[in-house]
Amino acid sequence: MTDERRDDATPDAKREGFMGWLDGVRATRTGRLTLRVVVGVVGATLVIGGLLLVPLPGPGWLIVFAGLAVLATEFAWAHRLLEFAKRTVSAWTDWLLRQNWVVRILVAGVTLAFAAVLVWLMLKVSLGVDLLQMARAFVGRD
Repeated sequence: MTDERRDDATPDAKREGFMGWLDGVRATRTGRLTLRVVVGVVGATLVIGGLLLVPLPGPGWLIVFAGLAVLATEFAWAHRLLEFAKRTVSAWTDWLLRQNWVVRILVAGVTLAFAAVLVWLMLKVSLGVDLLQMARAFVGRD
């Protein structure tokens, strides 16, 4: 092993850029606490916002995973949860890809029906708009 590689492996090796700045922040008790609070607030905001967006068309789950990734930078429990979620999504995807096209179409249909019911329910509860009633009126079966 060369001296250069040995120096990089020592705990005292200095990092540069953003990671070096983070190491500097973590070097003090106040910095560590402040960083944990900021990461906790930003990560929790992303997770909660993503969960609120899950029933809607769009990147709800992507935002949840991004929030978990932010939280995982400072919290071990979030890192474990993120790893569990990645394993579960990967296993589900692998299982679905092994299925024939009939099962895939059924899963897609159930997913779309579930999303449609959630959108209908959210519009009815939050805005008072009943899409089924509007469709019946449009067709003429009021």
